[in-house]
Amino acid sequence: MSEKRRFENEKEPDENLIFGRNAVAELLRSGRTVDKILIQRGQREGSITTIAATAKSLGVPVIDAEKQKLDRLCAGGVHQGVCAYASAVEYAELDDIFKKAEDEGKAPFIAVADGIEDPHNLGALLRCCECAGVHGLIIPKRHSATLGSVAAKASAGALSFVPVVKVPNIAACLRELKERGVWCYAAEADGESIYKAPLDRAAAFVFGSEGDGVSRIVREQCDYTVSIPMFGKINSLNVSCAAAVILSYAANVRNSQ
Repeated sequence: MSEKRRFENEKEPDENLIFGRNAVAELLRSGRTVDKILIQRGQREGSITTIAATAKSLGVPVIDAEKQKLDRLCAGGVHQGVCAYASAVEYAELDDIFKKAEDEGKAPFIAVADGIEDPHNLGALLRCCECAGVHGLIIPKRHSATLGSVAAKASAGALSFVPVVKVPNIAACLRELKERGVWCYAAEADGESIYKAPLDRAAAFVFGSEGDGVSRIVREQCDYTVSIPMFGKINSLNVSCAAAVILSYAANVRNSQ
């Protein structure tokens, strides 16, 4: 692909991005899953007030954003101060993950994304999950990339096979998982080698954001912190690369029993 064509493609809005007051209002009325709504800072008036109230009643996050960000996301389209991300998939429930594991006769095998905001990384993580046989991925309602067309494309089809659960609070979700017999592992640089960790059990692996890693409050809920031994001069991997190593090794241990 030529540099000119690549640049033109980058300026096109995500096909799951809906913008304009009437379009967003209709989206909310349609019953389709909406990941989040962005409202131009200082524009909480008129029909936007109604949009924000409707979104709140439906549990959809409403986030203030600068006009420049909306202009960039909408690639020059007339957004009228509001845009929304519609999900490319319907979200599952936590029970769906446990049911999938039960149907396969296996202990639950879960991945958790703690604040991964790059849709390419989220899609790549989904691909890792599917290849490793993970029963489901858990993401937060806020501070997460959306499951739009970018993440769907990066998942290489995995989005159709891996249930994704969106929760209000990752730390609270981990507490529930532990109550249901799942051991939680934070993937961080200062942990025990993944090759020495006990993995022969129901497990949830938490992968943190690109810049900050697993948040402190989430890490405190984990039973173990695991790391990938590094032997080069660079001491970390991209989150999806780290997930590929950790989930593949865990899958090998689980399936060798």
